[in-house]
Amino acid sequence: VAGIDEAKEELMEIVDFLKAPERFVKVGAKIPRGVLLTGPPGTGKTLMAKALAGESGVPFIQSSASEFIELFVGVGASRVRDIFKQAKEKAPCIVFIDEIDAIGRQRGAGMGGGNDEREQTLNQILTEMDGFEGNSGVIVVAATNRSDILDNALLRPGRFDRRVQVGLPDVKGRAQILEVHVKNKKLDGEITLMDIAKRTAGFSGADLENLMNESAILAARRNKKAISMDEINDATDRVIAGLEGRALQDNAAKKLIAYHEAGHAIVGTLLPYHDPVNKVTLIPRGQAKGLTWFTPGEDQSLISAAMLKARIAGALGGRAAEQLVFGTSQVTTGAGGDLQQVERMARAMVTQFGMSEVGSLAIDDGGFMGPDYSEELSSKIDNAIKEISDDCYLNALNILMTNRACLDRVADELTETETMTGDRLRELIAEYVEIPSKLAAV
Repeated sequence: VAGIDEAKEELMEIVDFLKAPERFVKVGAKIPRGVLLTGPPGTGKTLMAKALAGESGVPFIQSSASEFIELFVGVGASRVRDIFKQAKEKAPCIVFIDEIDAIGRQRGAGMGGGNDEREQTLNQILTEMDGFEGNSGVIVVAATNRSDILDNALLRPGRFDRRVQVGLPDVKGRAQILEVHVKNKKLDGEITLMDIAKRTAGFSGADLENLMNESAILAARRNKKAISMDEINDATDRVIAGLEGRALQDNAAKKLIAYHEAGHAIVGTLLPYHDPVNKVTLIPRGQAKGLTWFTPGEDQSLISAAMLKARIAGALGGRAAEQLVFGTSQVTTGAGGDLQQVERMARAMVTQFGMSEVGSLAIDDGGFMGPDYSEELSSKIDNAIKEISDDCYLNALNILMTNRACLDRVADELTETETMTGDRLRELIAEYVEIPSKLAAV
């Protein structure tokens, strides 16, 4: 298991418990009964649990929480009893329950007061975990990517004593994961794994495995003897944005999309708090007619208001370019996805992060029950969202009006070449205006 060193360190302690329990018993320590692995999908939670059993050299009983739920009430609880009976007979032993949120969510939640079969199954797991005598040698490992919805009784000390966060790997972790996945693949001599790792911020271990597999498929289709950087770049685009379509032949539509993407790219480049542009293309992928890729910073856990506003302005750069060049009556539906992003980010600024005149409030929308706040506050929220969006749109429009000659030049070259690297974009922009250095998120 590569690329998640902090999580591995936490679990190595469990290995010691299983290999030499007497060391801990001597000083009066109790072996943890449960370990909860949490984190986004594809980060290696299941792999970690299997590696834990392999490293400890103890039996491993694997199940998925969804397997316990059946049409007939009582079957799930019966299966739980059977699994724990097996585990006690094989102790020391690891019981692994994948996707525990399928049965472990808060009891009594929702309109119907909960699901009887699911709740009985959960109650049985709680009872079994309480029933372990101290240091019985049975450890329950569970995995979930929704720890926020789990029942509090499941999370209390004495049940899942350890919670291990298995997060997305950093650049060093991604390089280590890539090293594992290139062992059986032929790579061109020019490829360095660190370059791939730098370009794949936000990729999970599963994404990286998929990326290298897609690269190998592309190399085989192109009759190449080894994977080159071209295949890796194309595979990265495919993993992020979907299958490549055919370039537009209609010159008028192509010109409009070129201005739209140039608007995103120029606004993003000239705002100091915006992520740098990686690539701009007019070749359709998935639902998008054209794409501008930005390279996010490594740490996305703390994002300032200035950075969020820069992202909103960058997302509105395409619509601003359309309005500036073709007029208000000729703006297109191409900005639909951008506007959804803008609304989502602006709403989060107002209702989650307290970054508006509404105040330092975190406001719940109430889900399917509807908001539980007054119409007056609802109106203030809507006005604050509109104000953020309008300010950012004006900012984007002003940047493009001031740099109209640069916008025309970038759009013309894009129309001709269809794809432009971030370096080439910055080279062009630098001929017209000084590019500000990128500032940290906070």
